Amino acid sequence: MTHAMSHFLADDGEHIHVKIEGEGPPLVLLHGWTASHRDWSPFIEAFAARHRVYRWDARGHGGHALHTDTPPSAARMARDLEQMLEHWNLRDAIVIGHSMGALTLWQYIRDFGCGRLRKLVIIDQSPRILTDEHWRWGIYGDFDAARNAAFVRSLQDDFAEGVLRLVGHSLNERARRKYRENGEGMELARQRLREMTPQPLIDCWSSLAAADYRDVLEKIDVPALLVYAGASNFYHTRTAHYVRDNIPNALLHIYDDVDHAPHLWQRERFARDVLDFIDAAD
Repeated sequence: MTHAMSHFLADDGEHIHVKIEGEGPPLVLLHGWTASHRDWSPFIEAFAARHRVYRWDARGHGGHALHTDTPPSAARMARDLEQMLEHWNLRDAIVIGHSMGALTLWQYIRDFGCGRLRKLVIIDQSPRILTDEHWRWGIYGDFDAARNAAFVRSLQDDFAEGVLRLVGHSLNERARRKYRENGEGMELARQRLREMTPQPLIDCWSSLAAADYRDVLEKIDVPALLVYAGASNFYHTRTAHYVRDNIPNALLHIYDDVDHAPHLWQRERFARDVLDFIDAAD
């Protein structure tokens, strides 16, 4: 069964848009920064055959104009997630978070615990994206507060180009080459980004950059599957090992030779890995 885009009202009056498909135990999909529910479309056939799938457009994302002045911070998105689970009375939910979605999920666990969760899946994310002299496993292994401030200024000057430069100046050689070549795909991405309203997304980024979830990892008391990229744009594989080593009994898969979206590069494998993980004994 397929359902049209729905929405619920957060407690500040914001409309949070959610696409709901399938029948079965709840499966919640949280997308990355500047992305939308559409990023999960390749997996809906496999997931909705066995689950009722909820995939939102996070506040400030998906082309939906904000109705309130509340910025889309990590804490606010985590509260939105709790209110979404409450709205549809979801219990024992499997939640998958990619990039920003993983940070949202960690913030949710900090604020609300794991009581509504059955299992979780984290895709290619560091618990702290900024680096310093004591923490090397954020973006690039070398993205400190000064570098982040320069990035935010670049977003304010030219949002689309700032985002593309973050990806294009990354650890992944294929991404660097594509950015230098500036072909049709890059121009399509640039046009898509230029259609977005920048300031809420800049506010969102600033909130994510200020966050540190290293202390949350050890508090995760539900099964966790970690899917990381072997050639991530942003993170060395040591980041994946750190997350695995600090979440009790976490299962780590590293997808070789793919970038920050390993699930999109190896779609069949990802769908199989997730469904096998869900089916495994808790």
